[in-house]
Amino acid sequence: MQPLTPLDEMTPAELEAFLATLANDDGAAARGHLARGNPIYCTTENTPAGLVEKHFPDGRRQLVRFDLAGEHAVDGDVQSEAAD
Repeated sequence: MQPLTPLDEMTPAELEAFLATLANDDGAAARGHLARGNPIYCTTENTPAGLVEKHFPDGRRQLVRFDLAGEHAVDGDVQSEAAD
């Protein structure tokens, strides 16, 4: 495995390759993370601005926000479109 380079330290070629990888993501890593019992974080077209959806392995979703103090749940569990 290649060492990770922080985004602000990437060369233009590294950034282009990284963005191409993101554009072609098939969700396998996220599904694997959920299968191991860990939540994932994502946004959809319906996610309110400034918030992120936290998807739990049991199918629950929760809106959260982040600040310097950490993660904060907003209004309990939510129903939203699944991230594909």
